[in-house]
Amino acid sequence: MKIERNYLVLLIITCAAIFFVNLGSLPVNIMEARNFITAREMLTDGNWLLTTINGEPRYQKPPLPTWLTAFSAAIFGIKSVWALRLPAAIMSLVLVLISFKFAQKLTSEKLYSFISALVMATSFYIVASARDGQWDIYTHGFMMLCIYMLFRFFSDDITRHREENNQYRNALLAGLFFGFSFLSKGPVSFYALLLPFLISFGIVYRFRDLKSRWLPLLLFVVVAAIISSWWHWYTLTFDPVAIEITKKETTNWISYEIKPFYYYWSFFTQSGVWTIPAFVALLYPYLKNRVFNKKAYLFTFLWTMISVVLLSLIPEKKSRYLLPVLIPMALNTGFYIEYLFRKFKELTEKRETIPVYFNFGLIASIGIIFPIGGYLFLEDGLEGNWLWFVLLSITLVIIGVFMFRNLFRRKISNVFYLTIAFIVAVIWFGLPLSNAITNNPEYKSFSELYTFGKTEGLRIYEFSDMTPELIWDYGEKMTILKEDDNVMIPEESKFGVMVSENNLENFNNTFVDYHKELVKRYDMNPKDSDSRTHKNRLYRDLFIVSKK
Repeated sequence: MKIERNYLVLLIITCAAIFFVNLGSLPVNIMEARNFITAREMLTDGNWLLTTINGEPRYQKPPLPTWLTAFSAAIFGIKSVWALRLPAAIMSLVLVLISFKFAQKLTSEKLYSFISALVMATSFYIVASARDGQWDIYTHGFMMLCIYMLFRFFSDDITRHREENNQYRNALLAGLFFGFSFLSKGPVSFYALLLPFLISFGIVYRFRDLKSRWLPLLLFVVVAAIISSWWHWYTLTFDPVAIEITKKETTNWISYEIKPFYYYWSFFTQSGVWTIPAFVALLYPYLKNRVFNKKAYLFTFLWTMISVVLLSLIPEKKSRYLLPVLIPMALNTGFYIEYLFRKFKELTEKRETIPVYFNFGLIASIGIIFPIGGYLFLEDGLEGNWLWFVLLSITLVIIGVFMFRNLFRRKISNVFYLTIAFIVAVIWFGLPLSNAITNNPEYKSFSELYTFGKTEGLRIYEFSDMTPELIWDYGEKMTILKEDDNVMIPEESKFGVMVSENNLENFNNTFVDYHKELVKRYDMNPKDSDSRTHKNRLYRDLFIVSKK
């Protein structure tokens, strides 16, 4: 079997190994909990269009990813974290595969396309998003499909092949995928991924012969506009609350999580193991005469840098917002690694070899010293987890040894593929070790609270703050008694109230004429109360409240 004939198959196998294995290992985080609650209420309450979270309107995010999550949960089970994360993993696979096809269309070079796709599939934030039920991967995955169809629409400028019927097909599909991207997270990917693509394409390849294409372009705009806007029109029309939510969400772009302009300029570090290659690939004066396709390299370089600049202009900044940058950056990094494949054995200048030795030597060293370092770090939590620790240790040591061996022999292609194997090993054998760092002896989940309430025939309320992870784990909606300055007093003569530490005084004042009994604490922190990472928002005290 010739490897070059099976790049697509190998890519699918690699993505499956990285995105789908141990998908339910890590606990549900705050962003996931919000999304999963909304999906659950779609299934239990039928809130498919006027979406909700804990029974309250939630229009901050469009519903397409939530629909996909709800469909998966309906098939595999609403309590299955694996099922809830599965659509994101599938979307990540689609992103990598369409990027492979895009790179192939751009350069007609299969090896480069394969390298770039593997870099993308193993970049830190891509892996994190693929295994996390948040919506960023959907909006950028769909937009990359749109970009691929637009590139094909305009590609006769490069290949000089043009078919009239294909123009309408490509424009229609591009419009559909644009709309799906907008229905995933609004205009985020249009601004951070598509707009930089269009600017870069215009600079490098030019938009030629647009007059003869105005009709299919109009089709693209109409289809994109209809699919993008219908849900927003529906919510604004049928629920007046949507107007205030939209205003608040828009205001957040300029008033929430404000960071300086330069906040994103360490963006290449988000690629994880490819940090140094990604940085070197961005040294345009150095690499431009070494790559096999100067024009395509300039295009991916501009696409990456323009994306970073545009994101830097928005006052609201979070590190996860850099996800769209990793897509063109992986394509850009692929040019550098492909160059190393061809020329590394011949390189003599230390300024070219030292970064390569340092990057891959560091990864190999981590693999070799992991058994000792991992044991010292995880010692207290290894009971019951020894099998995974031993498997991970043996695998990483073997990979590290072979990486050094091939690095000294300058077989950079082998080193590259061993780096991919390193990531796979961490996913397969390392993620189950997440249990080893959970050492909170007082850990008690909200699912146990649900069981307690049903057993005792007791209605449970939340006093004030809604914490998504707790509501998700509880398994159904929980009424919140205090909203702003208004407090609802339950009608039952006896009921349970969950109270956070910072609301304890307010709770006592509210129910001053009631008998209150502290029953137990429900603490979902993975670390105990002595840890700096122990969060007040992740635990509540259960009080049984009854009329005197």
